[in-house]
Amino acid sequence: MNTDYLSYLNEQQKAAVLHTEGPLLILAGAGTGKTSVLTSRLAHIINKKLAFPNNILAVTFTNKAAKEMQLRIGNIIGKAVEGMNWLGTFHSIGTKLLRMHAELVGLKSDFTILDTDDQLKVIKEVIKLLDIDEKQFPPRLFLSFIDQCKNKGLTPERVKTEIDLDFIHEKSTEVYKNYQQRLKTLNSADFGDLLMLPLQILIKNEAILDKFQSTFKYILVDEYQDTNTVQYLLLRILSQKNRNIACVGDDDQSIYGWRGADVNNILNFEKDFDGSKIIRLEKNYRSTVNILGAARSLIANNIDRLGKELSSSSDDVGDKVKLVSVWSAEDEAIFISDEIDRKLISKIDLDQISILVRASFQMREIEDRLILNSIPYRVIGGPKFYERQEIRDVIAYLQLLLNQNHDLKFERILNVPKRGLGETTIRMLNDASKIYNLSLFDVSKKLIQTDELKPQQRTQLSGFIAMIENWKQKLNELDHVTLTELILEDSGYIEMWEKDKTPTSLTRIENIKELVGQIAEFNSLHEFIEHISLVLEVENDQSSSKVSLMTLHSAKGLEFDCVFMPGLEEGIFPNQRSLDEKGNSGLEEERRLAHVGMTRAKKYLYIIHSQNRRVYGNWMQSIPSRFISEISREFIDDASTLSGTTINTYGNGIQTTSAFDYQKKKLSAIDRLKAAGHFNNNIEAIEEISDYNNASVLQNQRVFHTKFGYGIVIDNENDRVEVDFDKAGKKIVLSSYLEVVKND
Repeated sequence: MNTDYLSYLNEQQKAAVLHTEGPLLILAGAGTGKTSVLTSRLAHIINKKLAFPNNILAVTFTNKAAKEMQLRIGNIIGKAVEGMNWLGTFHSIGTKLLRMHAELVGLKSDFTILDTDDQLKVIKEVIKLLDIDEKQFPPRLFLSFIDQCKNKGLTPERVKTEIDLDFIHEKSTEVYKNYQQRLKTLNSADFGDLLMLPLQILIKNEAILDKFQSTFKYILVDEYQDTNTVQYLLLRILSQKNRNIACVGDDDQSIYGWRGADVNNILNFEKDFDGSKIIRLEKNYRSTVNILGAARSLIANNIDRLGKELSSSSDDVGDKVKLVSVWSAEDEAIFISDEIDRKLISKIDLDQISILVRASFQMREIEDRLILNSIPYRVIGGPKFYERQEIRDVIAYLQLLLNQNHDLKFERILNVPKRGLGETTIRMLNDASKIYNLSLFDVSKKLIQTDELKPQQRTQLSGFIAMIENWKQKLNELDHVTLTELILEDSGYIEMWEKDKTPTSLTRIENIKELVGQIAEFNSLHEFIEHISLVLEVENDQSSSKVSLMTLHSAKGLEFDCVFMPGLEEGIFPNQRSLDEKGNSGLEEERRLAHVGMTRAKKYLYIIHSQNRRVYGNWMQSIPSRFISEISREFIDDASTLSGTTINTYGNGIQTTSAFDYQKKKLSAIDRLKAAGHFNNNIEAIEEISDYNNASVLQNQRVFHTKFGYGIVIDNENDRVEVDFDKAGKKIVLSSYLEVVKND
């Protein structure tokens, strides 16, 4: 065994390793080396013969984390790690315990674990049996309810005593009860059962509980701040005898409340475990002094926290956090891509650059710009914007409208939403297509007039064809945005996601609205589809070194030299839905999420907000996020190196600077026009745009705006100008973003 494991630890870390008796909370801030502490603590317990490997319960949240811990422990204790039979995720350990005593909850040891699709099939069987209208009460509604109950450790019987039941909850509880009975008949368990059923076994069987309490002389838990109620109850009951439970976590990084995590588990640790000790790991080995200072000043505004003071392990003060204000989301994307180019010049690898967004719909504008600038990127934790299921589906509808012979798109959306036109129908259409040498669309028009298809299939297919032909007739009657919205409504596609109750459904709807907003930026559907084709072709780049683009929730545990955080605006970040649903607790979780994002950065951090943002096709003036004013001014650079004009001052004296001037100096008028997507054949007219600095806006003057194009000034009050734009109509804009067109 390697006995040098203590020599690499600082004093705080060493104290956490050596404190082996009684409950211990290791409050580990971002970048403070918690994994080293966990593995060293395990090695120390085994090295000092305080317990055998199979007497240690070590719990992680992901298989990846479990494997990494096993590997690192193995490097210290050698083959003894193979005896650690109880090292794994909550669910893998729960499965092992459940298989040992499955008969006590009506299952056999060879039970199968259902995935989401299987769960939905069972729920559909149950609601049919209970004569519940699936259209009025979607199966996913019940699935979500059951999942929430199991996260809280509530059986169907306990739901009735723990929750005030309204009509919907009564229905849901009845479905839950019958669903569990059906699972027993199928000898199956779902993901939630892997924790809830072991808890039931332990509570109801004193001898089994005593056996496991005696077995687990030491319990170690990673990411304790992310535990839900049932996980907390399992740990609490298993640790009651030996009381040697050590939990590693950070209340300032509790960001998964939306999926059941309860930050109170870590906040109440001292109350829940008598005689417990808290050791704080506050020496950060990742970020510079300025980045840590900014993150520390922000999170200090949270009331519900245990409190700690992160400090850098080095003397590297580093660059201050760059706070940048831009005119629009497009300018935000331009700024980010241009700064990435600058970082490349200074020899920072693309793999060390990350863009963190609050919501996935923000990615679209950024992705487009990265593609335009030929900057390779990857999306972490999900597909790229144009690769998302909902985006591919909507584009398929539009492509089929423009080209009825596009068989691949026809096949993709024929049964989306479900119309009873499944694989059997598609196979019959494909066979007929080959015989008649016709497209699937054209051969469908033949088959709806014959008896090859069943009456119900024929009716549904006829309706689908009629719907496409109706849209085609309206191509020249409606503007392309209105037509797209009509397609989403007529097809039932948007309604499908509105009825879907999975955690991702709202995100999918946001992405669809973002796509519709993007369509509004083009002159026609043809132009938009052509743009999409070019984007998808460029996206096939296979470069190994790429910028990482992800949501803030996906960034936890990662680190990068350079981090961009765009969209720091009220309603986006903090997220309005989170504030509406959870009030102050939602705000504090949003602030923790911002803290997580900031502490991903090692050397450079950019916080960006847009003054205006097109939200689902409509321009809205943005209010800077309250989080900006909560960051201490001493750690902020107002980005004056990018532009000399300060345009806004916020509550605590933080000044932000427009990066728009910087962009205007760098891009020619033609380049800016192209970048904004306003292609005009009259290049000579474009070149006659006057210099930006000479712009003096008067009534009836001909002006140019990079977003709205050409127009005539109607009214001018101070710096607010009303302009009648040739294509965009009447808009109120700031005079500083207008350019006067020279007279012939």
